Parts: sequence; C-alpha cells; structure tokens
Amino acid sequence: MDNVDQEYTLLEEGAEYALSASTRDNGFQLRNKSEGSCAILQDEDARRFLNDFQELKARSPDWSADQILAQLWDQGGYGWLATQEG
Repeated sequence: MDNVDQEYTLLEEGAEYALSASTRDNGFQLRNKSEGSCAILQDEDARRFLNDFQELKARSPDWSADQILAQLWDQGGYGWLATQEG
C-alpha cells in the first residue's frame, strides 16, 4: 500500500468499485477496479459527490455497493474525473 492509500479509509467496496474517504480532508477516492482508474474528489466535487451518494443510497437501499458506485461513475459523471492508476 502506498502513502496515498494510507490517507484514505474504505467506506464501500464491491467487486468492481471501491469508495474511500480521505483522513485529511473531506475528499473521496472513487476507484473503478476493472479499468484500473481512480477519481480523486475534492472541494466542490467532493461535496456534490457526497450529496449524490447519500441521495442515491437513500433512494435505492437494496442496491449493492457496485450498483450505487457504478451509477455514480457512469451517470453521475464522476468517471470523467478519473485517471489511470499505477
């Protein structure tokens, strides 16, 4: 695990996606495992993401972590903020 990963706490994880929260600020790390890419969400993006995440989770309580995070990645547009890992 590198230093960047140590700055995040895992919140949600599925087979394809993972969501972690920053231990330093109010940011998030949204990973697409199958693509090997990661979106680092900070400031306004992080606030918007948190609102979208909470709203979707409340609307779809039976959805898995992968279903919620995939919806945010694709339809929420957060995938556009991602860069390749590694």
